[in-house]
Amino acid sequence: MPVKSRETVKVQGQEVSISNLDKVFWEDEGYTKGNLINYYVQVFPYLLPHLAERPLVVTRYPSGAAGKWFYQKNAPEGTPDWVNTYPWYSSHSDRYLNFVVCDNLATMVWLANQACIELHPWMSRVGSLDRPDFVVFDLDPSEGATFDDVRDVAEVVREVLDFLKIRFFLKTSGATGLHIVVPIMNNYTYDELRDFVRRIAEAVVSLIPEKATVVRKVKDRAGKVYVDYLQNIQGKTVCSVYSVRPRPGAPVSTPITWEELRESQPGDFNIITVPPRLIQKGDMFAGVNTERQRIDEPWRRLNSNFRHHK
Repeated sequence: MPVKSRETVKVQGQEVSISNLDKVFWEDEGYTKGNLINYYVQVFPYLLPHLAERPLVVTRYPSGAAGKWFYQKNAPEGTPDWVNTYPWYSSHSDRYLNFVVCDNLATMVWLANQACIELHPWMSRVGSLDRPDFVVFDLDPSEGATFDDVRDVAEVVREVLDFLKIRFFLKTSGATGLHIVVPIMNNYTYDELRDFVRRIAEAVVSLIPEKATVVRKVKDRAGKVYVDYLQNIQGKTVCSVYSVRPRPGAPVSTPITWEELRESQPGDFNIITVPPRLIQKGDMFAGVNTERQRIDEPWRRLNSNFRHHK
């Protein structure tokens, strides 16, 4: 897609207005809104399976990655009629929210043109909104903790999940942490799964208490990695795989291998390096959609056997 100041482009039969493509979004690198749109166009074939059928929350940065920003849950006025949306009653807001569902490239281009840098899909799909089909361990370093600490905690999460015979996938958060994602058959409620993730998080803390914590108060987490299980709540989200983050270098939340975890830094994966990586390696997160699993047996093992595991 050529980078011009303003134009209307045809994307899969839909006319999408794009503008200010030369506006710089990342000052140090000189990356523009056009670069952001180009990135999402390139990766969309890999991104689509992770967004389809899911209500989407976005964060918009109209003045660029370092500028003021806002969350957007409700489809804005002027949303094209070809953008699919899904109404959901929010008891918190006491109103219906009309979530965008990004299931085609034209919608992705339209979102990126609105400076939607971050993409936050729900963990459940529109046909079963109260039953997620994956859960996440969000490993977030507190002040004083390093990425080496995050790596160490991730390895212990890996050991516990291996012990429980649970299939899981690793990605960078795109910021300073890591996400470990567990695909689940959507037979369980958010409450059930959050309790399951909490129990595993507590087991991890028991094995590496000097580095990991589940304490909610930020001031009490200093120097440790927060194993956040509370993202597993209906309507809460974590940054999507292949989502850009509004940080220096335009990093991207990227699947990595455990071997790469020791060799790489989060900034290695960005809007320049990820598209060729996807061409070379394919979607290393595809299994999140295809390898869903029951947790009845892991739950039983967690309750009865973990105390014997050294």
